[in-house]
Amino acid sequence: MASPPATFKPALILHGGAGVYQRSKLPPELYNAYHASLQSYLRSTHELLKDGASALDAAVHAVSLMEDDELFNCGRGAVFTTAGTIEMEASVMVTSVRDDDQCSGTMKRGAGVMGVRNVRHPIRLARESLLRTGYSVDGQPIRDGGSMHSQLAGPHVETLARDWRLEFKPDEWFWTQRRWDEHRRGLEGLEQPINLSQGTVGCVCLDQWGNLAVATSTGGLTNKLPGRIGDTPTLGAGFWAESWDEVVDEALDTTSSGSSLTGIFEEARSWLGDCLPSSLRGVTPSTMYNTPHRLGPGSEKQSLLHQMSSQPRTRKRAIAVSGTGNGDSFLRVAAARTTAAMLRFSTPGRFPDSLANAVSAVAGPSGELQRSAGPRWEISGEGEGGIIGIEADLTAGGGDGLLRRGKVVFDFNCTGMWRAYIEEDASGREVEKIMVFRDEYY
Repeated sequence: MASPPATFKPALILHGGAGVYQRSKLPPELYNAYHASLQSYLRSTHELLKDGASALDAAVHAVSLMEDDELFNCGRGAVFTTAGTIEMEASVMVTSVRDDDQCSGTMKRGAGVMGVRNVRHPIRLARESLLRTGYSVDGQPIRDGGSMHSQLAGPHVETLARDWRLEFKPDEWFWTQRRWDEHRRGLEGLEQPINLSQGTVGCVCLDQWGNLAVATSTGGLTNKLPGRIGDTPTLGAGFWAESWDEVVDEALDTTSSGSSLTGIFEEARSWLGDCLPSSLRGVTPSTMYNTPHRLGPGSEKQSLLHQMSSQPRTRKRAIAVSGTGNGDSFLRVAAARTTAAMLRFSTPGRFPDSLANAVSAVAGPSGELQRSAGPRWEISGEGEGGIIGIEADLTAGGGDGLLRRGKVVFDFNCTGMWRAYIEEDASGREVEKIMVFRDEYY
């Protein structure tokens, strides 16, 4: 089946962790290492999207690269539990602004895996869990080794990983000196030189067809108890993707060109065609309502035309978000789904009217995450974190051969959050942004 025409300019944003980062404890050589890694992963993922990769494949690609990078708290750089073991988590979720909603994995929109050991790329395990459903698109059972379960935990999930021919690595491959030192210092109650353990990684992508995907991976909290499950594999806590049809308030809508009522009326007239009597063929909505006697009080055509002209106009909206920080706090406030719900169910024209506002309300300074910590804020690390995301809809931009654009957003309530994205300057030139603080490092 041929692919639908491109309607969006691809977009993406990555995060590499959030927490209490201080310039005095982040030397230039370490900052440069993080900057170089994120820049490399941003570029390669962006190229994939421009070459026609799906949002899901691109997001998984980005996170797979970070899982092989010892700088980040996932995969090879995952932190240790109190028992000195490594237990990893990962998740993916997809949605689309397309009406046919044929993006990959929509039968099972999200999947998380937890308690994973020795699988080189937990994010690829999450992807397989999403795509392998045990059912074909038409609902017939198939033998693909999958299920409709949204969450799976080790060791059984590792058996599935072997059945699905994913790559495994020995314990030694995951062991790093820096994470071991963090583990030992934490057990002894010593201060860490720099807190990088809240380095959950994630990527949100929008592909050229309007599909959105989020992929997130982590090793959890340093010295977490064995068996602890965080927000990263939990739908609605550390990640979320959702689309919906929103009724457009004509008095507030600025994306419409011309009168939507006239457009709907013309659509009705086109549909009815020659069935309309000659007296109605020149009628417009304004003349129709100003001269009701022309139709007659009992006219069925009048009723039909009035019904069609009064139907509310809708637009398709979609968002995807990924969180990083203190996972237990994200769980307690269902941070990712709360962000989406605030936007989806807000009154048109009132706060929050954008994903950026919703993200700030949850993960920004004095937002829901911070308030959830209460008096423990800035003492225990509770509530600290940030959220990245992309918002897209089918009415914003586009037309005249131009591609629509998604809106890349982020916010955080702590001193820093590693993030990488591409924005356009005033001249329309694409500019790479790789940052950890709110202002530039240099």
